[in-house]
Amino acid sequence: MELTAAGMEVRIGRKTIVHGASVRVKDKQFVGLIGPNGCGKSTLLKSIYKSLVPTSGSVMLDDLNILKSSEKKVSQKMGVVGQFNEMHFDLTVEQMVMLGRTPHKKMLEADRPKDREIVEDALRITNLTEYKERSYLSLSGGEKQRVVLARTIAQQPEFMILDEPTNHLDIRYQIEILSCVKNLGIGVLAALHDLEMAAHYCDYLYAVKNGVVYAHGTPEDVLTPENIEDIYEVKCTTYRNPITGSLGFAYSL
Repeated sequence: MELTAAGMEVRIGRKTIVHGASVRVKDKQFVGLIGPNGCGKSTLLKSIYKSLVPTSGSVMLDDLNILKSSEKKVSQKMGVVGQFNEMHFDLTVEQMVMLGRTPHKKMLEADRPKDREIVEDALRITNLTEYKERSYLSLSGGEKQRVVLARTIAQQPEFMILDEPTNHLDIRYQIEILSCVKNLGIGVLAALHDLEMAAHYCDYLYAVKNGVVYAHGTPEDVLTPENIEDIYEVKCTTYRNPITGSLGFAYSL
């Protein structure tokens, strides 16, 4: 399943945040959006999954027109894991994950044996089986994010968007979340803050600066010292991580 977002422009008030950006995710590709805080990458992502209404542009998931389709129809194909997932009411972990089945059910339809089977599988994939009776509000930030990922997996999406899902998590939970998503074997578009994580997990990158796609290509092509200095305004030396084999970075002002 291929995602194509073309000519995306997002204006908030009188200010244009995203200027004619285009991104493409090929079938089963893990694609990252990188860039400094405030560059427009999260705004671009939100316009792709319809959390924000773009001023212009188009988003196609194979032959499904995302911007012109119903939320339910989109949710049957596309899942989203965001950065903040706070709630003001409590559910068990299992109940939270079961919400992922909503796009596939009729209004007020009871949970079916198949739904429960899918939820059990999502809990297993995210290592949450032993948490199923726990209160969601009692969990740590990293545990909550795994529950949200399990809920999204229970949707059985054919494509997933990650909107900076690891920004506030420690390194262990970052690895758990991204490794789990990578192993799903579906197309992924992710806004990522950590360049080493982006280099390790992504097949292809789009670098955003001032609301414009500044560069795109493989991690090796995009994450050069020259590009990093232009985008992030820091000097950088790249090297090969001896553990992962992917790019590593040393920064200085």
